[in-house]
Amino acid sequence: DMDDVSAYDVAKANVNLALDFARSFVSTDEIEGDVAVMLPDESECNIMLEDLKLEPKPYPGVILTSLRKGEEGDTRMFKPENLFIGLMGRGSGGTVKPIEGVGMYVIVVASAQELPDVEELYEQIKTPTTDGGKEPVIVFYNLKLDVLRGDLGAPAFPGKDFQDRFLSRVKPVYYLRTRQYSRSVSQPPFIINFQGCIFRSYPGHFQTLLDTGTGRYRKVVGNDLRPALGEFKEQLTDALREEGAIAKKEEEGALFGFLRTGYKTTTWWEDEREDASLEWRT
Repeated sequence: DMDDVSAYDVAKANVNLALDFARSFVSTDEIEGDVAVMLPDESECNIMLEDLKLEPKPYPGVILTSLRKGEEGDTRMFKPENLFIGLMGRGSGGTVKPIEGVGMYVIVVASAQELPDVEELYEQIKTPTTDGGKEPVIVFYNLKLDVLRGDLGAPAFPGKDFQDRFLSRVKPVYYLRTRQYSRSVSQPPFIINFQGCIFRSYPGHFQTLLDTGTGRYRKVVGNDLRPALGEFKEQLTDALREEGAIAKKEEEGALFGFLRTGYKTTTWWEDEREDASLEWRT
C-alpha cells in the first residue's frame, strides 16, 4: 500500500538504486576512478549505512559517503553546526571537499537547501586536468529538480539566481514529467480529461507524448529544445484538435481561447527574464 511508504523508505530505495547505478560505471571507459554515491551530510550517511547494513565501500570501486564531512576524529552522529551553516549562510563552511581518485559523484536525496553544496563541489572539480585525463562528472540522481526549483527564493532557501547560475546547466539524461489536464467542451461529455508527458532519453530529443487511454503513449512532437509547461499543454491540445476531440482554434475564438489558457503559461524559471539562462532547455 503506497500510503504506508514514508519519505525515508523512498530515500533508502533511491540509495540502493544509486549504488547499482554506480556499479555499472566502475571500470568502464566512461569514468576514470571510483564512483561516490553522496548523501547531503554525514549524519544521514551514517544512519543509512547502519540501516542498510553496508560498509562505506559496499562494492569494489563504489563509495557511499556524504557531501559535507566533519573533521577527522569527530564521531558525533548529529552535527548541529551543519544545520546552522545551511540556514544562515551560503556555502558549507569548507566542509565540502572532493574525494581523491573519484571520477563520478552521484548525488542522492538532497533538498533545495542542500543543492548549493553540489555547486561548491563542482567549483572544486571543474578545473581541467593537466594529465589529459577525464574530468569528474556529477550526476543528480532522482532529485526531482523541477520540484526543488519551486522552493528557490523562499526564506532560508537559495535565491532564484541559483537556477540561472548553476541548476540550468544540469542536463536531463533520463527525463519523464507527466501532467493531467481537463477541458470543457460544448457537447457531451462536456468535460474532456487528457494527460501526457515530456520524455527524454539522452542524447535523444525531447518528446511530447499523449496518453491514448489504452495504456500507451503517442508521440505528438519532438524537439531538441525542452518545451515550457504552457507550450507542452498547447502541443497536447493541438493533437486533440487534429483528432477532432475538441474545436479548432478558429471555431473557438481568440477571446475564449485566451480565457482558457490564461495570462500565465510558464513557471517562473521558464520565463524570459533579464540575465536568465536558457540552458535548461537543452
